[in-house]
Amino acid sequence: MFNTSVKIDYISHTMPSETIETKTIIPKPHTMRCHECHLTVKLPLLTHKQAAVCPRCNLQLTVYHHNASQRIIALATTSLIFLLASLPFEFLSFSASGQYQSIDILGSLWILVEKDYALLALLQAIVVLILPAFVLMSLLYLLVPLQLGLRPKKADWVVKTLFNLLPWTMAEIFLIGVLVSLIKIVSMAEIGLGLSFFAFLLFTIFMTITLLYVDKYQLTLLIDSEVEEEHKPINPAHSIQTTWALLFTSILLYIPANILPIMHTSVLGSDEPSTILGGVVLLWKMGSYPIAVVIFIASVFVPVAKIVILCWLNYSVQAKQQHANSERIYWYRITEFVGRWSMIDVFVVAVLVSLIQLGNIMSILPGHAALAFCGVVICTMLAAMSFDSRLIWYEPERLRSGEKPV
Repeated sequence: MFNTSVKIDYISHTMPSETIETKTIIPKPHTMRCHECHLTVKLPLLTHKQAAVCPRCNLQLTVYHHNASQRIIALATTSLIFLLASLPFEFLSFSASGQYQSIDILGSLWILVEKDYALLALLQAIVVLILPAFVLMSLLYLLVPLQLGLRPKKADWVVKTLFNLLPWTMAEIFLIGVLVSLIKIVSMAEIGLGLSFFAFLLFTIFMTITLLYVDKYQLTLLIDSEVEEEHKPINPAHSIQTTWALLFTSILLYIPANILPIMHTSVLGSDEPSTILGGVVLLWKMGSYPIAVVIFIASVFVPVAKIVILCWLNYSVQAKQQHANSERIYWYRITEFVGRWSMIDVFVVAVLVSLIQLGNIMSILPGHAALAFCGVVICTMLAAMSFDSRLIWYEPERLRSGEKPV
């Protein structure tokens, strides 16, 4: 599955002859702008598992897989089947002190609604079920007609929407949250895994494999033999101001997210509130060191680090700094990748609330910090999206070419 990378020259340069292979999906070289550094490059002819890499910022622009369309269709169909199979059956069961509780995925959402956390239930439904299903069905909508020699209607809009929503699919993060929640309570009760759990596990695995074959450039090329480049003007003021606003909002939300309880545990009528950091300390004292480290990194370290890094990046482009470009783009990519994984703790709370409802014996309720922490994750993700990474490289490029802001 490893890709061989091909460095690309600037558009004004001649492509090296060794990059030209025999059978390719691209009938002739195409040009495109790197969406992270705004460099115009000429793409070489690609063979199976060969990737084209931006010569300036080292971004992987595209990768070609032989028969990718057929593989995506098969894998996406399989993923949807397992997703549907994960809905009607028992997902998890919990047994303690002679009391038994079981949930299915849709039932767990209804429990959150009953506990007056409809917003949390809606968020979970969107990122865990609705958006993954939309992504898979969009891929089938695009690729099945293309295999039959037809062009699907509104194909360009579907591709654009598909890749805009892709970062918000969190099925694999939810699965990790489920496993963490089970480890938290396995010492105090008997846990059962239902058929839906294994179906959801297979759905997550197959969807992850599906997305490994999805490449925006190759998909666009299948739809249109001539790829029309979408030019997004550089607007430094709008990007910088929007990013500062979102970062400031995330900082404000981060305070109640850590001060207020993220969940309340009621045992025999005694309420025990737990904050994010308090839960990490409790897990550490219980000897669950790996889980404590995972929660600390995902829920404490990553949000703070992401806010600090984005503040540094946004200040650097606002101050028009022209050094350490490679380092800055590296840290920007890190923040984009790890940001959504902070949702693990929110999913842990959602699973525990849905599963442990044994009346006065034991019950768990979500705290106000859960919604505040959701806001932190969403705002930091939006801040990373609003930050225009092209501004890192924009000033040197403008000075060389005499280009004026657009």
